Formats: sequence, structure tokens, C-alpha cells
Amino acid sequence: MEFLNNLNSINDFNEAKQVIAGGVNSPVRAFKSVGGTPPFIREGRGAYLIDEDGNKYIDFVQSWGPLIFGHSDEYIQEMVLHTLKKGLSFGAPTTLETALAKEIIALYEGIDKIRFVSSGTEATMSAIRLARAYTKKDDIIKFEGCYHGHSDSLLVNAGSGLATFGNPSSLGVPQDFVKHTLVAHYNDITSVELCIKESEKSGNGVACVIIEPIAGNMGLVPTTKEFLKDLRDLCNQHNIVLIMDEVMSGFRAALNGSQNFYGVYGDLVTFGKVIGGGMPVGAFGGIEEIMSLLSPNGAVYQAGTLSGNPVAMSAGLATLEKLKQNPKIYQNLESLALQLTEGLQNIAQEFSIPLQVCVRGSMFGFFFNENPVNNFKDAQKSDTEMFAKFHQGMLQKGIYLAPSQFESGFICSCMDEDLIQSVLERAREVILEISNYER
Repeated sequence: MEFLNNLNSINDFNEAKQVIAGGVNSPVRAFKSVGGTPPFIREGRGAYLIDEDGNKYIDFVQSWGPLIFGHSDEYIQEMVLHTLKKGLSFGAPTTLETALAKEIIALYEGIDKIRFVSSGTEATMSAIRLARAYTKKDDIIKFEGCYHGHSDSLLVNAGSGLATFGNPSSLGVPQDFVKHTLVAHYNDITSVELCIKESEKSGNGVACVIIEPIAGNMGLVPTTKEFLKDLRDLCNQHNIVLIMDEVMSGFRAALNGSQNFYGVYGDLVTFGKVIGGGMPVGAFGGIEEIMSLLSPNGAVYQAGTLSGNPVAMSAGLATLEKLKQNPKIYQNLESLALQLTEGLQNIAQEFSIPLQVCVRGSMFGFFFNENPVNNFKDAQKSDTEMFAKFHQGMLQKGIYLAPSQFESGFICSCMDEDLIQSVLERAREVILEISNYER
């Protein structure tokens, strides 16, 4: 199912494929898992995207999370333009970096120092290097289904058994690069214990555990409070650095991210998305004892020519300022997310279609699945063919959802109850069309 008037996007995609690998600069944008041609976007306004054919979509991707105030927010743009006129980049310190660092540190418990980078991949990669230097151990533990960027040591999925050394999940990643990466099962503390035992038996020892406390890349799958608390205790017992990857959930799920829901703190935390206000940015921060190992004070080298870019810092500062000025924003966004997901679940139930839903603040997810989803193996049992049909139908009706069953959705402040209700009405039409077709 495609818009009848998407000729420009089709032509744009074909042209892009001649000069850009796969026609896209991030794989999920190619729509391979849902079919059809990806709309080529011309502009964004508030809750809406407008493509090169003039089609208008209600946008639940919001640039994959950072646009908590929607597209083209006037205040954020005003602050960015003010900074832009002074220069795009200097490769030198600015007070904007210090100002944004102070804001993040004030809002997150357990962070004494921070360092800015240009992407979430850089943030997690640097945090792991720092953890290894601090503990003087080699192995790391990640969780199946959690995505922490595309650095070599993190492109690993679980093998057989509860505790295993990982195998590369991308071509071009040598086995030697991932032999120190162990993969545990999300929300399963026993699998973490087994990984630690395996590592200690090998003589390497576990330097860090990295986890998305609110996973957003297997669909929206949060940890349980009990599991995260047990994980924190286990790391304390074995002198393991706990890295909380909040690139997606930081300032998105709540003003203090996962800390609002769990009260569990990492030794290091990684950030991105919202702290850039739509500009490319990442950061990692943590306790003084660990962060002091970074060059130029310590021997752990990390650098970036465009790190702390003034335009990105300005966008992040403006975004956090607006968030602090509106203390009820997360409550309002969560209410809309619940309206949407509960409405979808009711519609699916009406047509005897199994649907699981989840909400964390302004983040939401849904799975065409018979059973609750608590980990990646549960998520993989979802009906991806049904999701593809639903995605295509919704796109045809002007609703832009993440083009994968295994991604999260996002509510922005430009949305309201009437808009969500209109989405649900269109969703019911799509489900009805799918049901009639399958009969």
C-alpha cells in the first residue's frame, strides 16, 4: 500500500541509490522490513512531516526521539540561529559546553563530570574504554536485543545457552574484536551471574555491564525494578562498572530518564537524542573517580574535533530549559501515549488480534504478539508480517510510525487528545481492512 502521489519519493529514492549505499544513511530508513518506498521528507512542522510529494503525516518517530517539542519549535530554532550566526564550529572550548554539562549534572544523580561527543555510538564506545581502564579488566557484558551503537565490540548477539561469548552479528567484525563480549538475557539476573562466572573462569574478568534500562531497540521493553536493582548489587559485589545507556531514554522517558522509574544509578551514563534538541550529539558522564582517568588528566584517550559543537549545545540547552519550565509535560505526554496504546489494544481486541503495548513517559511501543514481551526472544515471536501490513496501511492514511516492529514510538508536545483520537480512528480502519482482506 502506497500513496498514489508518491512519485517524487520514488524518484528521489532511485536517485539516492545511485550515489548513497542502499539509498539511505541508516538502514531502517529503507523500509525493507515493512515494504514500500520511504517518503523523502521536505519539512517538519509540529507533530507533522511533509514529504516531497506534499503528503502530510502525523509523526510518531520524531527523529527517533529528540524532538520532544515537535518539529521546528520556534524557541529552539531561535536559540540555534542566534548561535549559528556566531559560527558553525570552532574546535575550541565554549561556555555553551559548560552550561549544558551543568544542566545534565544537576538533573541526574551520580554524575560528577561529563564529556560531550558527536553520537551515541561514540558515547558508549568511550564509556566502555573508560570502564576497562578503571577496573583493569577486559570482558564486557551486554544484553541480547539492546543496541548501543555500531562499534565492533557491541555488534554481538547471544549464542546458545545462558552465558556465552558472542559472535559478530555484522560482517566485517573480526572474532578477536568481540571475544571479550558476553551476552546475557534481558531481565534475567541468572544469565548475568553465569556470564560473570564464565569470565572469571577465563581469567579476564568483567570490566562493565552496559544496559538500556528502558530498551528502545527491540521495541519498547523496560527492565523490571527488581532486575535492575539486582544488577546494581551484582556489579557492586564484583567490582564491575555499571553503564546505563540512556541515549534514547535520557530526558525522554522522564526529566531524569530511567532514574525516575527505578531509583537505580549507574557508575557511567551515556546520553544523546534530547540533549541535542535535534542536532547530532552524544555524551557520557559518571563519578569523579572514573571520569578523572580521561585525557588530558588521565591516560584514557578520547577526542573529537566536533565534540561540544556550539550549535548542538545551544539546541540542547534550549530543549532542557523548556522541559524544566513545564513540570507537567511528561505527565501530559504519558497520558497521550496511554490513550494511543490502550486505544490500539482495544481495537485489536475487537478484531481478535493479539497486541501487547507498553508506555514509559513519552515513549511507547506495541507488539503483535500473543504474550507479554520482557526480552528480545519474546519480541522475536511477534508477528512482523502483521506489523508490516499495519505500517503500510497507517502510512497510506497519513500516520508515520517507525518502520520496524523492533523500534519505539514517541509522543511530542504538539500532539493532543483530538489528534490521538483521529489516529485511533484511522487505525481501526486499517485493522478492519486487514481483517477483511485476510478473510
